[in-house]
Amino acid sequence: MDKVIFLGTAGGRASTFRLVRRSGGFLLSLSSKWIHVDPGPGAFVYLHQMDFDPRNLDLIVLSHIHLDHSADVNSLIESATDGGKRHHVALFAPRSAFEGEDKVILPYLRRRLAYEAFFEEGIILEYMSIKVKAVMKHRHHNTETYALLFNGKLLYVTCALFENRMLEVYPKHVKVMIINTTLYDKKAHIEHLSVEDAVKLIKEVKPQKAIITHFGYDFLKSHKPEEVAKHITSLTGIETLAAHDGMEVYL
Repeated sequence: MDKVIFLGTAGGRASTFRLVRRSGGFLLSLSSKWIHVDPGPGAFVYLHQMDFDPRNLDLIVLSHIHLDHSADVNSLIESATDGGKRHHVALFAPRSAFEGEDKVILPYLRRRLAYEAFFEEGIILEYMSIKVKAVMKHRHHNTETYALLFNGKLLYVTCALFENRMLEVYPKHVKVMIINTTLYDKKAHIEHLSVEDAVKLIKEVKPQKAIITHFGYDFLKSHKPEEVAKHITSLTGIETLAAHDGMEVYL
């Protein structure tokens, strides 16, 4: 059965690197394939702690190159391919992950991949039975960043500055929408989504279920995400959950 497993739910530098919560992104099981999305710090270790063998991964996905989303990507490639002995894993990521002075993929590990492809807004990438559409290029601190739609059912709203265009471009009535809600209140010059932004998105997209995650330090210090999720549910009429480390949700 299709499901998402949250390896970690920290977002931003402070909560990630002070280890207020785990990082590591999330696992997706879709159409009997395994996808690891945004393997931040600790992803490799957390997989083993939950008795998941990285060699079972079929696809690794990066929404963008910031360390809280990409720090363990090379460890995953090496472990998923068993040091190059297996040749079955694909990687979808922005071009900036592969090229340029800020690239995060080690060149020798690219040769371990069975397939690689770059995100471009509006384009669908496909590997095995997995389709990932780069729905929209986000504005996020001058970093190439994309909202992603998996197999037409799960919309991942990664880090971004809120733009009204999201309300027009995002697909409606998806089964699950995951929103990186790093801020409780909006903060000037910080290009992350807030609770207010999440409410706007949920009201417009009308998913069957919404999940907030990727919580920043100030958010976690001052608020309980579970209570915030209940409040969002009351405002939108859409069941909204607050992700916690290790949480599993069936799709």
